[in-house]
Amino acid sequence: MNTSAFIARRYLFSKKSTNAINIISGISMLGVLVGSAALVLILSVFNGIETSVLALYSSFTPDLKVLPAKGKTFDPRTLHLDSLRKLPNVLSITEVLEEKVLLRYGKGQFIGTVKGVSNDFLKNPSLDNTLQMGSFTLEEKGENLAVIGASVAISLGINIKDQSAMLQIYSPRHNMVNSFNPMDEFVLRSIAPSGVFSVLQDFDDIVITPLSFTRDLLDEPVKISYVELNLRGNIDPNKIQRQLQGKFGKNFVIKNRQQQNTSLYKLLNVERWAVFLILTFVLIIAIFNIIGSLTMLVIDKRKDIAILTSLGADKTLIQRIFFFEGMLITLVGCLAGMLAGLVFALLQQKFGFITMGGSTMVQPYPVTLKASDFLLVFITVSGISVLASGISARLSVQKLDEIKQEL
Repeated sequence: MNTSAFIARRYLFSKKSTNAINIISGISMLGVLVGSAALVLILSVFNGIETSVLALYSSFTPDLKVLPAKGKTFDPRTLHLDSLRKLPNVLSITEVLEEKVLLRYGKGQFIGTVKGVSNDFLKNPSLDNTLQMGSFTLEEKGENLAVIGASVAISLGINIKDQSAMLQIYSPRHNMVNSFNPMDEFVLRSIAPSGVFSVLQDFDDIVITPLSFTRDLLDEPVKISYVELNLRGNIDPNKIQRQLQGKFGKNFVIKNRQQQNTSLYKLLNVERWAVFLILTFVLIIAIFNIIGSLTMLVIDKRKDIAILTSLGADKTLIQRIFFFEGMLITLVGCLAGMLAGLVFALLQQKFGFITMGGSTMVQPYPVTLKASDFLLVFITVSGISVLASGISARLSVQKLDEIKQEL
């Protein structure tokens, strides 16, 4: 065994002449333990929140979206969608016509988005998971129906059980000159709501209708806004994205889920790393307590240092002893902290004893463990530890000559 590492290990577990040194060393180790456990837990909770949010987001968002590179609409016949539907990896291809509209229900008004979809939209098996009430039905007995977002339902006070009350949708009429009656400038269509869904705030102002209804409302018999593609099984969407981009060329833009809502992914990552950096600064303060602990240990072991130098030990060996001492204090605290964080996270996963609180959100904090997080915490703590232990080791030999003369 390395001599300096062996002596450092003995110093770590041996009794010191001054009890305060044991206390300071214990506090330093405890600070590293708590900081490491907190980092593991915070990263795991953010992983869980990200997984939950993205799972909810993915239930309503297609694997790929095909949009025109220029303009708001395009002719879907240019994509030859029938040939795409025959591909074995494709579950559904949905034509979508979307536009901002004015919604009225009773005396309430709301600016929302009408989203007309083709029949393939209902092939998404995750749609029912977003329902709050009613059913995801867009047509029944030849009658068009709408599934509305939660924001629309709350703002307008919609009661889907009242079949006599219809949702009125207003859209500006194309090529209409100013009229004495402002209502002549709008196309009005009424539709009965069949269900209410809730995903995220970005989607909850949407009213989903059959594509034919939206074409009639917007007076757009051919063109669509974009195409949604859902894939089967564990197919890599990035691979299909590259293939389709090469096939469709520069006239179309194909976006995967992350590209469809970059702000959501950026927000989740920014929050995660912001909290990580804050806790890392706290951990730095805890680890740099080692400097004080090792300084007092140098004072306590002055006789040992003098004996070692008399036996031929140079400054490098003395430095290494206290460097390893600082590293041992930190790494023991780090490993114990990561173990504590792991145990706590597993208990939270199983029992969910810490909840989000609030009147409507009582579900437990989601936790997702990743090996990369443990590696990140270990590397972070080790890097800070090397710096702190290096400073402490240099200070330990600054007055080595004075110690030898005194003893």
